[in-house]
Amino acid sequence: MSAGIVTTGAGPGFVSRAAGHGRVTFVRVLNAEWIKLRSLRSTFWVLVAAVFLVIALGLLVCVGTVDRWPNTSAAEKARLSPPNASLTGLYLAQQAIGVLGVLVVSGEYATGSIRATMAAVPHRLPVLWAKSVVFGAVTFVLMLGTCLVAFLSGQAVLAKEHIDVSLSDPGVPRVVVGVAVYLAVTGILAIGIGAIVRNAAGGIAIVFGLLLVLPEVVRALPSDWQDRITKYLPSEAGQALTRWHPEEGALSPGAGITVFVLYAAATLAVAAVLLRRRDA
Repeated sequence: MSAGIVTTGAGPGFVSRAAGHGRVTFVRVLNAEWIKLRSLRSTFWVLVAAVFLVIALGLLVCVGTVDRWPNTSAAEKARLSPPNASLTGLYLAQQAIGVLGVLVVSGEYATGSIRATMAAVPHRLPVLWAKSVVFGAVTFVLMLGTCLVAFLSGQAVLAKEHIDVSLSDPGVPRVVVGVAVYLAVTGILAIGIGAIVRNAAGGIAIVFGLLLVLPEVVRALPSDWQDRITKYLPSEAGQALTRWHPEEGALSPGAGITVFVLYAAATLAVAAVLLRRRDA
């Protein structure tokens, strides 16, 4: 997938256009990264997959919940979170967004077009910031609309058993917006990892390891270790913002997303240092 990911990105024409328009500014770098992002076929298909996963999986879970509701135990009914049921697709969408975030960076290294990009922006770091801003903003806006559709569709299904909630109910807006924020930060985290590793397979493996494998590894530790470590893992911390009913012992929504943002900021900081020190 990484081969050919940048077919319309930065090349000699990009350098000449940047030079022809005078001084390189961050706005121009942002525009260049936006052009590159929307020109990639992989961007369209991966984002379509993320949208489909959020809506389709949420509907599937809500339909299943309604079908078995008459036979559901009282304890399970009490644990039901209608907003989270309709947004279950978050767990698969984060994988799609993580893959695309890595490819946004690693694709340029795979094709060699990164050299033209760095020639056009010799200070280098604005390229990393611009990629992060553009991809994070696109992910947030797209996923916010998707989450609204998934939420409303899922609640329409749950209404058959009168177990739906309204968007105006306490805590519900935080969940809907929180999923979009979580996925946007996931994308930025993946950008940083992609810039550090510069390899699609390696970067994707690290993203999956941090978000999916690491929590399972921690679950194999003694229970007292789990209680201390789990809530600070990237995915667990970030998803605190997305849970309607906070889990016992978990970080608060604000603290959780702050920890997750710090993870993303740390990867970008490492990527920035390496970007200045290594050859393109």
